[in-house]
Amino acid sequence: MRRLLPLVALAGLFAAVVPTAPRAGAADDYTFGPGSVQDDAVPKGKVTQFKWDKSKVFEGTERDCWLYVPAQYDGKTPACVMVFQDGGGYVNEKGQFRVPVVFDNLIHKKEIPVTVGVFLNPGTFPPADPKGKARSNRSFEYDTLSPQYAKFLETEILPEVGKKVKLRSDAAGRAICGISSGGICAFTVAWERPDLFGKVLSHVGSFTNIRGGDVYPGLIRKTEQKPIRVFLQDGSGDLDNLHGHWPLANLQMAASFRLMEYDYKLVYGDGGHNGKHGGAILPDSMRWLWRETK
Repeated sequence: MRRLLPLVALAGLFAAVVPTAPRAGAADDYTFGPGSVQDDAVPKGKVTQFKWDKSKVFEGTERDCWLYVPAQYDGKTPACVMVFQDGGGYVNEKGQFRVPVVFDNLIHKKEIPVTVGVFLNPGTFPPADPKGKARSNRSFEYDTLSPQYAKFLETEILPEVGKKVKLRSDAAGRAICGISSGGICAFTVAWERPDLFGKVLSHVGSFTNIRGGDVYPGLIRKTEQKPIRVFLQDGSGDLDNLHGHWPLANLQMAASFRLMEYDYKLVYGDGGHNGKHGGAILPDSMRWLWRETK
């Protein structure tokens, strides 16, 4: 694969990422472009919600899920598919990402292929006491470096969605996305199973030592290049805590991708640990991620 671009235009590279407070309003100055605004002239896809409480991979968990099917899906031709972790935030048409609106617009203009969206919230364990609180399984599912979440998608979620729509089975026709721990989860799925997912979109990804994720830059350098395309987004106002330094971690990921000549892109801004920047550039991210995909 070819080199795409230099890392980022930051003087001194890593030296330029010394933790500093972002400028006033820096994390809030990203705005939506026309690609993220609903257009009444554009055919609107359908979003349906379902619950998954039959998991054998994450036994005992239950989760809310949503399925987006574009208006252009004809019921005969297998569609591309993109999975979103923390799906409730991505599927919200008035939220920071507005994926259904973005997909409607991009598919209508044929800027991305006909793509089904699968939005998954992390699993929770229901309380034994009806008055108690559910226990989240998010960190275990998302931050663990293993093929377990990929197996969950392959053996449970994709077959379930496949009962309703025909999905492409090739990695080139499949993408996966997430924010924060969902971002490292997306990368782990493709890293472990590049035959299953060939495209990754990470927003403020947690490539830090929550459950050992800080090893990835070194692993990438010492592992034969895998056939995956990766888009990273982060900002100088992202987290710096006991688990690590998020901006530096994402820069290290990009440096490793560059060294190993991956098909990658890093968009680095001045925002914080949220989806404002990633949401604002989502249409461009999708165009880049899905380019040349038939």
